[in-house]
Amino acid sequence: MRKFLKFVHDDNVYCKYYEVFYILFHTGLRISEFCGLTIKDIDLKNRIINIDHQLQRIGSMEYHIESTKTNAGTRKLPMTEDVFRMFRAILEDRPTDFPEIMVDGYVGFLFRDKNGMPEVALHWEHRLKNAVNRYNSIFRVQLPKITPHICRHTYCSNQAKAGMNPKTLQYLMGHSDIGVTMNTYTHLGLDDAKNEMIRMEELEQARKEVDKAEDKKPMKQNMFKVV
Repeated sequence: MRKFLKFVHDDNVYCKYYEVFYILFHTGLRISEFCGLTIKDIDLKNRIINIDHQLQRIGSMEYHIESTKTNAGTRKLPMTEDVFRMFRAILEDRPTDFPEIMVDGYVGFLFRDKNGMPEVALHWEHRLKNAVNRYNSIFRVQLPKITPHICRHTYCSNQAKAGMNPKTLQYLMGHSDIGVTMNTYTHLGLDDAKNEMIRMEELEQARKEVDKAEDKKPMKQNMFKVV
């Protein structure tokens, strides 16, 4: 992920998509949720992403706003510092000379084509595919296929490996079933188990050091009350 994002950041063709690719890898958003985001959904002041709908385009080129995939999909995501900077850059660079097309009462979509229609999942699937193809045409070590869903799964896996509480991760991902979230944890391997054991050992050692330091503190006279 890091190599791909660095490549996109430095590439003179695909650098304009860097912020979006970064957000997809670092928020776990479904691509339909991302495409449905409007200016009002991005609260830079409080650093919150409001997710309560998604954008779909059906075969007849009709655009529709739908509710989130599940009730759990309706959520508010806190932004990390980096994600905050990405959204701020997107809003600052958003063209003001494109038409603003309303879809089912929603307007102000983050990304629009030259006709003002909001961009949909297919746009970002193609851009990711083309960016990977460009990377693979330059470097000997090839990247696998990357899709918006793979970005989402990568985020989930990375948070699981980092030891995030499963219920917190379930909320961030918008999973209605904790079992879906827990399946991510079952994909962890021996190296992950070793790292977790080392982390727990370090925490236990730190606790012992704190206890030892507390035991060495001199007792103050006023700690005892004369009866």
